[in-house]
Amino acid sequence: MGFGVQPQLQDHSISTPGLMGVNCGKSMITYGKKNKFSFAFKWVWYRCEILQGGADSNVAVYMPDLVEAKLGDTAIIKCEFALPENGSYVYVNWYSMEKGKMERRKIIYMVQGKEHQDEPLNDRLSITPDFFLKINKVVLQDAKNYVCQVGFGMHGVAENRSELRVSKAPEKPEIQKTNRGISTGDPHLSEIATCTSRNGYPTPTLTWYKDGVPLKLDGNEIEIRPGLIKESSGLWTVRSTLSAKVTKEDRSAEFYCQVSYTLMGNNKTSKSDSFKVDVHYPSESLRFVIDAPGPDVKEGDNVTLRCEADGNPPPLYTLYRMGEEASGQGSEQGFLHLYNINKERSGVYLCKVLDLQDVTLVELTANVTLLVNYLDEPVITSVPPVTSLRQLQEGEDALLTCNATGSKPLAFHWEKKGRVIEKGNLLNLTNVGFDTSGKYTCVVEMPMPGTPAVSRSKQVQVTVHAKPVLVARKEVVHVQSGEMVNLTCTGYSTPPLLISWSVNGSVFTSVMQGHQRNSTVLFQVTEALLESGVNCTAKNRMGTTQHHFMLAQRQEGGTPNAKTEQTAQESKGVIIVAVVICILAIAVLGAVLYFLHKKGKLTCGRSGKQEMERNTSI
Repeated sequence: MGFGVQPQLQDHSISTPGLMGVNCGKSMITYGKKNKFSFAFKWVWYRCEILQGGADSNVAVYMPDLVEAKLGDTAIIKCEFALPENGSYVYVNWYSMEKGKMERRKIIYMVQGKEHQDEPLNDRLSITPDFFLKINKVVLQDAKNYVCQVGFGMHGVAENRSELRVSKAPEKPEIQKTNRGISTGDPHLSEIATCTSRNGYPTPTLTWYKDGVPLKLDGNEIEIRPGLIKESSGLWTVRSTLSAKVTKEDRSAEFYCQVSYTLMGNNKTSKSDSFKVDVHYPSESLRFVIDAPGPDVKEGDNVTLRCEADGNPPPLYTLYRMGEEASGQGSEQGFLHLYNINKERSGVYLCKVLDLQDVTLVELTANVTLLVNYLDEPVITSVPPVTSLRQLQEGEDALLTCNATGSKPLAFHWEKKGRVIEKGNLLNLTNVGFDTSGKYTCVVEMPMPGTPAVSRSKQVQVTVHAKPVLVARKEVVHVQSGEMVNLTCTGYSTPPLLISWSVNGSVFTSVMQGHQRNSTVLFQVTEALLESGVNCTAKNRMGTTQHHFMLAQRQEGGTPNAKTEQTAQESKGVIIVAVVICILAIAVLGAVLYFLHKKGKLTCGRSGKQEMERNTSI
């Protein structure tokens, strides 16, 4: 027998009446099963091998050169054959061959449609109705050459073979970084990380990348040590250790490794998570800044002085203020927090760094000036002195001056009862009177660019001593003689006042509220009061003020005031009640007389009757 002999392909077609055919190279190959197209024509094209030695030239077996399968999947190895129209197969034998060896071992066969196994315990093998070899749950040991041998009876025997390749994708690469920083001053190569990808087949490969560019072994700056482990399962675990010399620029570089492998005949890759190298390098510059709410610092702000060196790891910091060490939370890390700051914190601050890297000692310093803007509380002075402002006499003058100190130009104004009455720091009060009394507020503002202005204020009380001021509701009061009338008088003054009335025998009440006194009098109108009127007199030690109420007779038919109308309505009510009572009394008396007359107890003589008639006629 000869195995692997290529048939001579001819440019003409070989055909038999009633047979179906497909192209093989430039020749026409006919199949022995008419009207059955279970063969897949999309295979990678196969070669045709015919077993020599008495075989008919019209019989052949066709198989793909290579079949790919994933570990654990099902592999189908196709075996197709052609024979004359009247011919038929007798048996199909399947053999396995270890790669690189010529020995073959029969594993399964089919005779006249009945399947037999030479390995009865191997239930993963079967022959499909199309004579294909089916291998379930493929394992690595299934990666062999498989021979399909077909016996055609009188037409001879033909066979062909295929290679089965088994593959498995490896796990995603894992990175194990070195647990220490890598110094730029180290003259030796430093281990950066180890990359591991497990359980792949066939053997995968690892490649290191830096910022997307593959790293190559050069022996001086980069060293890559590969490792390969065959697991008990037969799968491969690959490992690669990267060592290199680093520079300061590597602190921001992205490193990762990539595994390359073959799966089902396709080249594939898988990347690890990227990582950065902890590069240690000495400080070269120092930055000292002020973190504040606005461009200018003012009293009451929370401020942080922040010192930053560009070395890694960060060095130890020492902060000084005006030559003295400034201690506080975070000062060793280069931070100094100042809460609710005041102007005493102003000054020059110094940051000092000692950075030791390997055998190199670096000393750096930087300073910053902190200016805390401030506005002191205003101070009010006056002529006469402030202590005398509570004792001003009516008609006097007073000059109030407001002064304040601040770190920037100031703006002043004066307010009374929330209303601005004067701009500037001077307030001139002339010819003062009782209405001058009150609280005056000096408001000082210090503009701050980018933030609301800082403001402070101070109040002063001004009290003017003067004779009372009276306020009455009416000058002329319309009344009727004999009616009761209420009058009210209100007075204001400092010092306190007393109110009296010119009405004798009257009843009045008086209520004092602060510098105000309200007094009300109740009296009956007489003819004398209609002529004289009523006087309200307010008096304190500064003088006397009087208000005169004129009483005017209300005209008949005129429009009565509310009180007169009420009095008239009350009089009408009394008259109506009296009339009703009289009518009821007469009715009762009449009823009594009628009752006595009926009982005969009341006798009327003639003379009496005549007397009554005379009286009636009169």
